[in-house]
Formats: sequence, C-alpha cells, structure tokens
Amino acid sequence: MGETEQQQTAASRLGAPESAGISTLEHGTKPPLSPQGKSFPFKVQMLDDTQEMIEAPLRAPGKALLDAVCSHLNLVEGDYFGLEFQDHRKIMVWLDLLKPIIKQVRRPKTTVLKFVVKFFPPDHTQLQEELTRYLFALQVKQDLAQGKLTCNESSAALLISHIVQSEIGDFDEAVDREHLSKNAYMPQQEALEEKIMEYHRNHFGQTPAESDFQLLEVGRRLEMYGIRLHPAKDREGTKINLAVANTGILVFQGHTKINGFNWAKVRKMSFKRKRFLIKLRPDANSSYQDTLEFMMASRDFCKSFWKICVEYHAFFRLFEEPKPKPKPVLFSRGSSFRFSGRTQKQVLDYVKEGGHKKVQFERKHSKLCSIRSLSTPSSDQISEVPKQSPKITLVPCSQPDEVQSLSPCKEEKLVTEVLVQHKSPSPKKVPLEKKSNEGTHLTIDGEEAAKDHIQQNMKNAHQPSTGSLTGSPHLSELSINSQGGTTGLNSTLSPNLSPDGKPSSPLISPLLNESICIRTDDEEDSRKKRFPTDKAYYISKEVSATECTYLKDLEVITVWFQNAANKDDSMPEQLKNLIFSNFDPLHKFHSSFIKEVDQRLALWEGRSNSHMKSENQKIGDVMLKNIQGMKQFTSNLQKHYEALMELEKAIKNSRKLDVICRDFEQEKVCYLPLNMFLLRPLHRLMHYKQIMERLCKHYSPNNVDFRDTRAALAEISEMLAQLHGTMIKMENFQKLQELKKDVTGIDNLVIPGREFIRLGSLSKLSGKGLQQRMFFLFNDALLYTSRGLTSSNQFKIHGQLPLFNMTVEESDDEWGVPHCITLRSQNQAIVVAASSQPEIEKWSEDIQMAIGLAEKSGGPVPELMASSPPDGKSPDEGPADQESEDDLSASRSSLERQSPHRGNTTVHVCWHRNTSVSVIDFSVAVENQLSGNLLRKFKNSNGWQKLWVVFTNFCLFFYKSHQDSHPLASLPLLGYSLTIPSESENIHKDYVFKLHFKSHVYYFRAENEYTFERWMEVIRSATDCASGSRLLRHKESHLY
Repeated sequence: MGETEQQQTAASRLGAPESAGISTLEHGTKPPLSPQGKSFPFKVQMLDDTQEMIEAPLRAPGKALLDAVCSHLNLVEGDYFGLEFQDHRKIMVWLDLLKPIIKQVRRPKTTVLKFVVKFFPPDHTQLQEELTRYLFALQVKQDLAQGKLTCNESSAALLISHIVQSEIGDFDEAVDREHLSKNAYMPQQEALEEKIMEYHRNHFGQTPAESDFQLLEVGRRLEMYGIRLHPAKDREGTKINLAVANTGILVFQGHTKINGFNWAKVRKMSFKRKRFLIKLRPDANSSYQDTLEFMMASRDFCKSFWKICVEYHAFFRLFEEPKPKPKPVLFSRGSSFRFSGRTQKQVLDYVKEGGHKKVQFERKHSKLCSIRSLSTPSSDQISEVPKQSPKITLVPCSQPDEVQSLSPCKEEKLVTEVLVQHKSPSPKKVPLEKKSNEGTHLTIDGEEAAKDHIQQNMKNAHQPSTGSLTGSPHLSELSINSQGGTTGLNSTLSPNLSPDGKPSSPLISPLLNESICIRTDDEEDSRKKRFPTDKAYYISKEVSATECTYLKDLEVITVWFQNAANKDDSMPEQLKNLIFSNFDPLHKFHSSFIKEVDQRLALWEGRSNSHMKSENQKIGDVMLKNIQGMKQFTSNLQKHYEALMELEKAIKNSRKLDVICRDFEQEKVCYLPLNMFLLRPLHRLMHYKQIMERLCKHYSPNNVDFRDTRAALAEISEMLAQLHGTMIKMENFQKLQELKKDVTGIDNLVIPGREFIRLGSLSKLSGKGLQQRMFFLFNDALLYTSRGLTSSNQFKIHGQLPLFNMTVEESDDEWGVPHCITLRSQNQAIVVAASSQPEIEKWSEDIQMAIGLAEKSGGPVPELMASSPPDGKSPDEGPADQESEDDLSASRSSLERQSPHRGNTTVHVCWHRNTSVSVIDFSVAVENQLSGNLLRKFKNSNGWQKLWVVFTNFCLFFYKSHQDSHPLASLPLLGYSLTIPSESENIHKDYVFKLHFKSHVYYFRAENEYTFERWMEVIRSATDCASGSRLLRHKESHLY
C-alpha cells in the first residue's frame, strides 16, 4: 500500500526518474540535508489540481519547501513559481523563502499550499523547458476557469481550442462535443462550443508541446494575463485595482487598465499602515504628482502587495539576488523583507549554459508524451492569434539595474528602505527616515528613464507610451504630388518627376513655392482671433482637426471607391456589402460627432458665455457620449480584417477588379495605399485613447471634466482591448502586401507566421566593389535586392539568406570597409556596410534577434525566390541589374502592375536616403498622426503661407484648406533633421521649427505653444526613427 502511494507522486505521474532533481535557488543536483529537525509532510496542491505530500523540516526556511516541490517535479526553471496559502488572517500570501516555515504556516496539518506561477515573463519564448511551458499552460487554464483571465469570446475560444488539442489531439466533431460537455474550461462555455470547434479544426497535427506554446502565445497578448488584482481606492475614494507586472505597477478600473507606472519611472515604493505610496521620478512633461497614494483594505493587504512589488522588481530588473542588510544593533527598522532567489537573468544564463537534462514526462490529460526540448514551435503556426496587447516579441532584452541594500541611518524617525542603484562606481546614497515598522520603502534610485524592462520594447514602445509603445507595425506609401496624378499646378510642385514624367529620387521634396501661394499670412499675428489659453482647449481642437482628416479618409472608401466599384460589376456583391455596409454607418456617425465637437468649441471660444463657463469649457462629456455610441460598431470593426482579406482575394481572382483598384490608387484622393484606408477606423480608436490620456494627465482630479474624461478613457480602452487583435493582424497583412508590390521575383512572401522586422539600404561587397542593395529582414529570412530600371521601379530580388544557423561577425578590419559586418549562412557569406556606425549596429542587433527567432522556430523556411541563381554564381555577378518584362510578371498579386507613384513608397525613400526603417518605427508612425494649420516660410522672402497639413506615415501632406479632398504635395521626412532655427537665420517669429536634408531647408510656424510642441513631437518620431529605434524598444509597451 505504501508502494502504491509512492507511485501516485507528482514525479512518478509525470514519468520523471527518482532523482531529487535540481534546486531552483542553488546550483547542484540535490538539496542538502537540513539540520532544522524532523521533516513534516505538507499538503501541496499542484497546477493539475492534485494534492501531493511534500516533506520539509518545519523550522527550515520556506526556500527548502519550494526546493523540495521543484525537485519532486524535476523542474529546472522553478524560479518562476511560488507557494501561496491562506494565513490565519484569511489573506492569500506567498511563502517567504527566508523565514522559517513554522513562523508562517500556523496550522501545517490543515493548511494547503498552492504551487502556482508567481512571475510571468513578457515573452513565453524565454521559458526554455517544455515542462515549464506545460505548467504555465496549466496556470492559464486554471485562471480561465476561475474567471481571472478575462477576455473576449474569440480569444477565449482560441485558448480553449489549444487546450483541447493538447488533451485529445486532432479535431473530431463527435469526440470534441463529448469532451466539451464533460469539461468546463470557463464559465458559460456552452455558447462558445461552435467557435471552439471551428478553431480546433485548424490545429491539425499540432503536438501537445506546440499547443502549449500557442496557448501562451495567445494568452500573453491578453490584458489580464498574469494579473492578480488587489482592491484599493485612490485619493478621491474611487474604487480601483492595483496589480504588478514585469513592466511595473498597473492601475485597473474593473478589468480595464487605466494607467501604469514603469519601473524606470518609479523612484520609491512604500507603505504606511494601509496606504500604499509610489514616488515617481521628476518629469517636466508629466502632470502627475510627485507621490501617488492608494488606500487598501488593511495594513496586511497593503504589506502583502508591497512585498510582491519588491519581488517583481528584483526578479525582472536585477542582475543578481540583492545582498542582505546588516542586522540592526539595537532597534528594528521596519520590515526586513527582501527578494530571495535567482533573478530572471540568472535563470536564463543557467539554463543556456546547459544546467539541465532532457527528461520525458507525462501529461495528466493528454494521451501523448513529450520530451523536454529547448526548441519552440515554428512561427508559421502563430497566425490567428487575437491579440489584446502590443506585440513585444521582436525586442531584445535590455540589461537590468543592480540593487544595493544600504543600512539605514540612526535618526529619530526610522524606516526600512531598499535602495536600487544604477550600476556605477559610486552609487548615490539616500538617507532613510520615518517611524518604526509601520512604513516600509523600496527606493529605486539612479535608474535611467530611457532604460526599460529587461524584456521590453517597443510600445511602447509600443509601448507608446501611454505606456505605449504601441505595437502595431505599419507600412505606408509616401505619395508625391498625389502619387503621380496630374494636377493643374505648376510643375515646380513635383520636383520628383523627371522630364519624361517618371519619378526620380525623392531626395528633392515636393513643396508649394511662392509663385502659386494660396494665401499669405505675413500679418497673421495682428489679425489672429483671441482663443482660450487652457491646454484642454487645444487638446479639444486637436480632436476636431484630426477628426476632419479621419472623415476625409472614410470618404475615400464610402464615396470615391464606392463610385469606382459601382461603375463596373467586377466586384462581387457580397464583397461590396462587406466593405460599404461597414463603412457607411461609420461615416454617418462621425459626421454627427464632429459637429458636436465643433459646436462645443464654438461655445468655448465665445466671449458672451461667461455665466456658462464651466458648462462649455470641457470636452469629456462629448467624448464619453460618443465613445459609448461607438461601441455599437465593435462587431462591424471586427469584420474589417475579413474585408481586407476578401478584397485581396477578389483582386487576385479578377483581372477587371485588379485594374479598377490599380487605377483608383492613381486618383488624387487616394494619397495612401487603398488597403491602408481599411485600417483607419481601428487606428482612430487608438488616437482617441491617446487624447483622453493627455486630458487626464492635464486635469487635476477635482476638475469638473475629469470624471467624464476618465470614464471615456476606460470605455475606449475596453473597446480597443476587443479590437486590438484584429488591428495587429490587419497591419501585418497589409505591410507584407505592400512589400510584395515593391519586390519582383518572389512568390510566397505573404504566409502565416511571417513578420517584418526591418528594411533599408546597405552596400554589399562584391567583385565589383561596394554595390547598393535594398535589404528586407523578416523573422525567418533576409532578402537583398537592387532597384530596377523600368517604369515600375520595383526591386529585383538578388538573393536570400536563411537565418537558421546564420552568424554575424564584425569585419571592419578584415575588409578595410567602415561600418561593415559579415553574414555567414549555411552555403554563403556576404559582407555588408551601412552609412554610419549606429545604422550597422541596428542592423546587427535586429539580425541577431531574428536569428534567435528562426532557431526557435525549428528549421529552415521555404525558398522565397521565384527562381534561384545557378550554383556557384552569386546573383550580383550577372550582366546588369535590370528587370525584364518576365521579371514584372513573375508573381501575380493584388495591385501588382506598378505605376510611377511606387517610386515614393517607404522602400524607395529608404533607398534614396540610404537609411532603414524597423517594425518599431512603423508602430510609432501609427500612433503619431496629426492634422492642423501650419505657416510655411517662403524661400526668398519674409512672407508666410498658410497651409492645412496632415502628418501620417512618415510624411507631411499639404492642402489648401481642410475642405480639400486631395493634397497638393507631400514631403517624406525619413532622413530629415528637425531643429529650431538659430538667431543667425533671422527667423523673428515664435513657434518655428526647421526641417532640412542636405541642401533642402524648410521653415514652418505653429499657431501656439501647444500645437508647436505637438508638431515637434510627431515629426521627431519620423525624423529620429532611423537613429532612435533601439531606445524606443526599451520604452514601456502600451497594453490595451
């Protein structure tokens, strides 16, 4: 009987050998025998809902029990896990690894400790062991069943479909129905059964290990992934929830994230009785108070949350475990709690050094067994994931800060503080103060604000940083003179057109000249109307200006494209209904919305309404009302991805429709690629969110408009959470489709799982010397091309380097070429050089990151080239870099017949300006869009010309007025520098900024300080992207 009980242990159930395993906190193969006395059997509930009896001495530290559990499971990466239990105060707490167990678990005979995931990394690919990913998958399954992991129906169905695939294998309708009827994976599962089976059908051939990987891929994009909510109240008494994540401290209203404080911005965390305090670093651009205060239910709840914050910060931000503080001689100075164990960096280093074995184990609910492996599923399988947060998998890790614990000073008021110093020869020391152990502080001092989380990017890149780097990659076309369309303007408007009418280099920027000026505003200041000076007014004006541009973009589809489609019956009626039935209601709604905004602004500007000042000088109520009204279109917006896919499919199958769409893109109104306009409604929601965030930061909590504004922010955040997955998929698909139009000789660029990382111009070393080539880096391959000499301006593919087993070597000294690296693949090696050292560093960093992704995907990718060059001959050794008519028809896709305007896409601008653009830069371009009036200085006089300007996709578009349907000219900004004029330039005006590239110089003037700062901010996102991408990767990602 004793033998039977022994066979039921977790180790034997998982098929593990009898080895004691490896300690999670100390290197070695077996925990040392403890001198703390006789062992006691503790009840531990595992993630598969079984209970195990794990023995450890009662007087041993908590670390001994956690080690015993991990050894029992033969778990190597046990540092991500912890033991939680309900203490005598009925509060769920984590087992402290340093304190004796007997002092924490008062009733060991009846207490059940739960073995659960404690630290959730931002990227599940950092989990090297299959067993670790399996346990994480069980945690996701558990959270979903308990209602902790809230998400939309599509995400929930997709999660469950991967769980079902892992448990019963490939789809069988009868088996699926029976299995779902017997197993409840979430509340009210019955309504989703059809959708679950629909998703499950697509997972054919997927192994349990791959299902776990895909489950975590879906889960990590959800806003509530790994979130444990702690109820609290803000200073106004509003009920909120606090949570801690790898990025920092988060604030939720219900299940909607409304704010976040990145670790880099937090200087000190402390608690005083039941008040939780966050002290932020000084920021001139922030309207936050220096110290934020939150009230929790009791001191015990407050201390429990403070402790997990300390542990999260240490685990994800530090190089190594912080050193213990010296024991006080006379008095106790607050809590002695500190993080104990290996940091994530130490865990990753240990596993990479080979400190583990491949062990076969058995899954409780699966018929199949798995073998631990460091390999991860192919990225091709990551396709239909409904994302709810920005994507951060393409960002390399930054280095965490180092922690030093300093002893507190002997003063009248005492408190314990943990000082986190930036790694430097002489760290700053901050004096410690306050009363006994009622307050405890975590001080984070000396960390650089630009330095983000160890695994973070973009938003935030992307995180935006609204936290944001927003993470939505974006590829745009830069049109010159309405993409080559004819206009009645002087030919000087289009310096990019060569005498034969074809576009030449976009180095010369198309801009209105003096001879055809629309209106001169030399005395604009004297005639200027008096506007309110409140910043909230100018933020509201931005709503109106950008809404005007958004309406024009909707009209491109609802009016212009609809008219073009109705002229011919080539577009299927079903596709017409799918597109126009979704866009027409949107246009009608936003037409009404902009009227309300303009009416409110008119009252705000009026002088005779002083008695109605508080009623009219606000915008939050208007935004809240209309954002709530937008929710009715959520289902319509979710269909936009289907509309985009169906449109491309119809174009591919119909020659007539292909010609119609191609001709329509030549129209002046279509200043961006056609499929880009299908993305506009989703991007607009993100702009509303950013505007609401700026208003919330500007308003004080007692402002009359603050509550409505904050409520509007919560509403739009919730809406974005539901649609973010659709937007990410659309952006990636649209970007690959646009790249395919610019490259000839490629058959299968657009496939599930492929992601764009960087494109740009590099010089390739060959027998003829350095030759300029255009490189395209994806997560599985690197392509290089040359520009064709035909009217299509497409790039002809010359070669493909698979990233699997590729190496990158610095080779400046070897070849005598500055800023160069050598790329060695399986059968080929090439030497490439960039225009500057920062440029080659960005390429090297991204290529190495892509190599890591390719190796995790498990093997080589299909050949991308339509036809490979003969063996032993480099593509560059051909007779000439010219394209034939065969090259132009090598592959057929939507809008493939190229026209002159393709000479000014992002790809061509990078070619001419010898720069590059990354996926991070496209993400930032999505967020930074602006419209409004600017004054442009004449070249040869002191006059100024007023123009309506739209900034989007790295480009300024110029209009006579906001009522115009098409731009007069455009100015691509990649490669330009943004500065403020010096005194020697004799620009005696306020709010002027200067754009210059080589000999091309332009001056623009804003109308007020707020708009000047906004134009500087968004233009800098384009002009600095070529040199600032790596910094952007470390900014906090914007989570919806």
